[in-house]
Amino acid sequence: MAKQKVAMLTAGGLAPCLSSAVGGLIERYSDVAPDIEMVAYRSGYQGVLLGDSIKITPAMREKAHLLHRYGGSPIGNSRVKLTNAADLVKRGMVKEGENPLRVAAERLASDGITILHTIGGDDTNTTAADLAAYLGANGYDLTVVGLPKTVDNDVVPIRQSLGAWTAAEVGAHFFDNVSNEQTAAPRTLVIHEVMGRHCGWLTAATARAYIQKTNSYEYAEGFMMSAELKNIDGIYLPEMAFNIEEEADRLKAIMEKTGHVTLFVSEGAALDAIVSEREAAGETIKRDAFGHVKIDTINVGNWFQKQFAGLIGAERSMVQKSGYFARSAPANGEDLRLIQGMVDLAVESALNKVSGVTGHDEGQNGKLRTIEFPRIKGGKHFDISVKWFADVMAHVGQKYREA
Repeated sequence: MAKQKVAMLTAGGLAPCLSSAVGGLIERYSDVAPDIEMVAYRSGYQGVLLGDSIKITPAMREKAHLLHRYGGSPIGNSRVKLTNAADLVKRGMVKEGENPLRVAAERLASDGITILHTIGGDDTNTTAADLAAYLGANGYDLTVVGLPKTVDNDVVPIRQSLGAWTAAEVGAHFFDNVSNEQTAAPRTLVIHEVMGRHCGWLTAATARAYIQKTNSYEYAEGFMMSAELKNIDGIYLPEMAFNIEEEADRLKAIMEKTGHVTLFVSEGAALDAIVSEREAAGETIKRDAFGHVKIDTINVGNWFQKQFAGLIGAERSMVQKSGYFARSAPANGEDLRLIQGMVDLAVESALNKVSGVTGHDEGQNGKLRTIEFPRIKGGKHFDISVKWFADVMAHVGQKYREA
């Protein structure tokens, strides 16, 4: 049997699972295949293209358990699409005329890699699928097994992606403090912008976690610091349609009654309308290597602020974003358990030469399995008809419909 050598990489944006997933992979291989050699490519696929790797030493194996305590990535991330040669030439990762998939395959082969673990979202794992297909078609003996991370929880057909539960919990903690800004000035509008380009799951789950957290508090009656102060007055997701004038009338009535309004807004809510509006005005919208709108240049929260502040009579308005705070957190208990199950299966699949992405397969009644790469896609929409979201919206007192 040929000697096995394992490589791993993390890619895309951060999520509260990357450090733990890397640590978990190192621990699991050390348990079941202690003699196997391991390396990590620095900064995702960029490290593969440039041959920049870290050898996992015995000392690092002994300390791998500590990685469960940290956020971020212990081996670095980047956004690289191996089928976008023009972008990679421009960034100096490949030479003109080179096929990035071939460059990556040759690097993996020359490094003696037999197993590659990719930890990332849909872009990372669809790129892994492209690489796995190229490797298979060109005679390379290499197994690729991905782990699904994204705070958006929007990978098809995976029920729950790594890091999303933590991001919701930490986002709720973030806004629990920010909500106290309502006491800083009369007639204040506070908008909590939450990550989620195409999928509103994280905004909805953050709202649910926030409601659960603040409902548990005991309040001193008669003071401004009350249950009313902690209310959410509106939630806006990419999957929801709303009428600005009708919503403004509803929110204005709340402002008149309480003196403050709180909105939870997904960064992808009304995104298409905003992009169309700007392009119609002649603006060039910046996009990344995957063709996605660079959402940090759009400022959806500010758009909502401009739409509503004047209409509802806010004297002070602000947008607060929990995204970077939430996605950089260490994994919570729920995610640690999810990570362990997916890591164990990833190692088992890799040693048995089964490529794919580990996850609870919605196409097979939520069974935890290694899902075939061609079935992995991004942009899964949040099902706003689920009961727990209906309960959230009932608490908010907002009527809603599908977009």
